[in-house]
Amino acid sequence: MIAAFVLNSVLVAIAVLIHFEVLNALSSLTPKMLIRHRMRVLIGVFGALVAHVIEIWVFAFGYYFMVSHTGFGTLTGSFNNGLMDCAYFSFVSFTTLGFGDIVATGDIRFLAGLEALTGLVLITWTASFMFIEMQKQWKDR
Repeated sequence: MIAAFVLNSVLVAIAVLIHFEVLNALSSLTPKMLIRHRMRVLIGVFGALVAHVIEIWVFAFGYYFMVSHTGFGTLTGSFNNGLMDCAYFSFVSFTTLGFGDIVATGDIRFLAGLEALTGLVLITWTASFMFIEMQKQWKDR
């Protein structure tokens, strides 16, 4: 239980730090680009999407580690113990889709809940960031 708590905390911290650093870099770099404002907005959107995908894969590796080691629980249903299944479950959890074809059991359930909460916060953060950046870009126009 304590190992799961520590691992979960580390995964959430890594995801938040990745997101912060990517948004910070986008905020600093895009205004300096000598391109049209519309392209700067697109670079911001694609940069944020790349950040989300990286964060999802961080959680996927966490799931893969947990299902590969006893004591953390497992994923059941349409799950074949592979990294791609862990990535799929991570995408579904991060985006809070929750299809239900793969289900977490044991301590992994806590990570699934934390990932959903983290995904919600980071997706909302991205939306706020993009709104502010778009206002800046359109104001400079």
